[in-house]
Amino acid sequence: MAAKGWLERYRRGQREQVWHELRQCGDSVRTEDLATEAQAVCDEMAARARHNIEVLVGRLRSQGYVFHTNDDARKPVTPHHLPSAEAPALDAWLQDRFGPVPMAVSSWLRIVGDVWLVGTHPSWPESQDADPLVIELEGARYPDVSIRDHFEGEYQAWQEWSGENEDADGFVLPVAPDRLHKANVSGDDPYGVRLPDGTAEGVFVGEVAMPFVAYLNLVFRHGGFPAAVPGDRQWAIKRDLASGLLVL
Repeated sequence: MAAKGWLERYRRGQREQVWHELRQCGDSVRTEDLATEAQAVCDEMAARARHNIEVLVGRLRSQGYVFHTNDDARKPVTPHHLPSAEAPALDAWLQDRFGPVPMAVSSWLRIVGDVWLVGTHPSWPESQDADPLVIELEGARYPDVSIRDHFEGEYQAWQEWSGENEDADGFVLPVAPDRLHKANVSGDDPYGVRLPDGTAEGVFVGEVAMPFVAYLNLVFRHGGFPAAVPGDRQWAIKRDLASGLLVL
């Protein structure tokens, strides 16, 4: 199977068709005649996602939004950390330790960075319940903690648990607290990415499991806050936040 001009078509706006074809390839997308262009599409996606993140952070700040931790202390946080110089090495380690990492997840790690949109909106107090976007692959908010040790510990815990449960699902690399934990309420397992996965897009396991890029598009259509919460004020705020964001 040839790559069929995926990158050029993606740039021309045939994004839905390109992702469909990439999904149809499964892990054969890693073959020599497909891998380079498939990765280029994922890198282009990540560049567009980074643009969206930068726009969202700027709009939220202009509206008086306060980015903070998801606990009672509510300490101010930086909502977007660009990838560090160590991101490619971390990507290589993840691939070596857990098996193939979806190309789109690798692109996010290397191009987008860590995102934490948890906080409080002055005109929309319920924003903390709307599942604000969080994806932290480098652990940039915790410079004194080894993200590799964290992932290794989560993997070992999963191995122990799965060894005692015959119907256990595969390992999910944790990259975000679940919706309730984001709102400082005791919740469920973290959101994450299923590994190993040799496909281009991969699967994001959140409130439901869905293709990673499909999840991101859902998030951006709702201005970074994909969950509906009580109250009418959210719709105008989400509409303004989402206006003009790029489709991935």
